[in-house]
Amino acid sequence: MASPQQQPPYLHLAELTASQFLEIWKHFDADGNGYIEGKELENFFQELEKARKGSGMMSKSDNFGEKMKEFMQKYDKNSDGKIEMSELAQILPTEENFLLCFRQHVGSSTEFMEAWRKYDTDRSGYIEANELKGFLSDLLKKANRPYDEPKLQEYTQTILRMFDLNGDGKLGLSEMSRLLPVQENFLLKFQGMKLTSEEFNAIFTFYDKDGSGYIDENELDALLKDLYEKNKKEMNIQQLTNYRKSVMSLAEAGKLYRKDLEIVLCSEPPM
Repeated sequence: MASPQQQPPYLHLAELTASQFLEIWKHFDADGNGYIEGKELENFFQELEKARKGSGMMSKSDNFGEKMKEFMQKYDKNSDGKIEMSELAQILPTEENFLLCFRQHVGSSTEFMEAWRKYDTDRSGYIEANELKGFLSDLLKKANRPYDEPKLQEYTQTILRMFDLNGDGKLGLSEMSRLLPVQENFLLKFQGMKLTSEEFNAIFTFYDKDGSGYIDENELDALLKDLYEKNKKEMNIQQLTNYRKSVMSLAEAGKLYRKDLEIVLCSEPPM
């Protein structure tokens, strides 16, 4: 088990591989919410400064607060006081910039889920690496974006390097959802609210009153509202509608089966 004092991955500003970038990202986005913010941001900036000094890159100002302010003005493009992965990719010259490019092409989380459903035919919460190219191609078609074969090949290879870190030839839904921009990424919203299979079964049974093995859109609506209230999380009606729509794109003829919902709400995809 890693000790709490685990060293952050070294932030070298030369070319990083996609997996190194991901390691750095995961280290500093400690709560997994898709942003580096608050204390995480300070830690990240301190490491960045150390790396800069190490590579002889000096800043005009010596004051930490001022330097951080200057940094945020430059990279926090939407001025929300947080850095998301696409903003961070501007700082680190890396293949990760390909992700930026891909994100601009991905339409919505609903399109993402529809494409996912087509490839995760056994509802395992994974797609096989050899299906990845078809999945990406479908996403780009849904988002109405032209691409050529070499580009698609490059996207496929880079995503494999980024997401199939253990080389088992499978890519998980929650990992792949990083292709979505943060505000579109409804799966990230469930971080910190993930259920164990016991909790999930109890909740599903509660909403599937007739024991049919599936729930419909209205029941899903109630389930999501309850889940958010239970976790004391804010969510407006528009967001709820969007999440419901994204989750329902996994449904079959308006029926959302237990296994489909389990992929979204459980800590680990079903075995």
